[in-house]
Amino acid sequence: MSATPALAVQRDIFVFQCLIGCRVGDLYKMTKANVINGGIEYIPRKTKDGRPVTVRVPLNSIAKEILERYKDCPFDELLPLISQQKYNVAIKKMFLAAGLTRPVVVYNPTTSEQEIRPLNEVASSHLARRCFVGNLYKQVKDPNLVGALSGHKEGSRAFARYREIDEDMKRDLVNMLE
Repeated sequence: MSATPALAVQRDIFVFQCLIGCRVGDLYKMTKANVINGGIEYIPRKTKDGRPVTVRVPLNSIAKEILERYKDCPFDELLPLISQQKYNVAIKKMFLAAGLTRPVVVYNPTTSEQEIRPLNEVASSHLARRCFVGNLYKQVKDPNLVGALSGHKEGSRAFARYREIDEDMKRDLVNMLE
């Protein structure tokens, strides 16, 4: 992405979002004050009206490096954000530039049918949240532990939409029978 510095910035923001797993709306509300003792702390927008719960996500070295890169953002902004719509357009461009165009099956709500589209065409900011949950779940397979980092309530039905049981997990399970 060195040929397009503006796209490299949005890549960094997307990677950061993948590392903390928040909704894009919560990311856009964060300031430098949300960085507390080596982690990000925030109250997810979806839970603040009911029973507000503070979510704390420890920052790994990559997330810290990204924050350090943009430490001089004005007005106490955490990262140099653009509009959410432009962010989603940038994500699609990043995926295309990186060659992330493999076919994926998606549901078309208009036709109520599945269709196959290139990944870069369907990528969006929400993919960062799904990556966070899916990657953690692959490692620990404990929905309550992963939910504590993603802001999902214990026993959340919505959580199931974010984790995917992939071929590696299935293979590991079957191999346990040997």
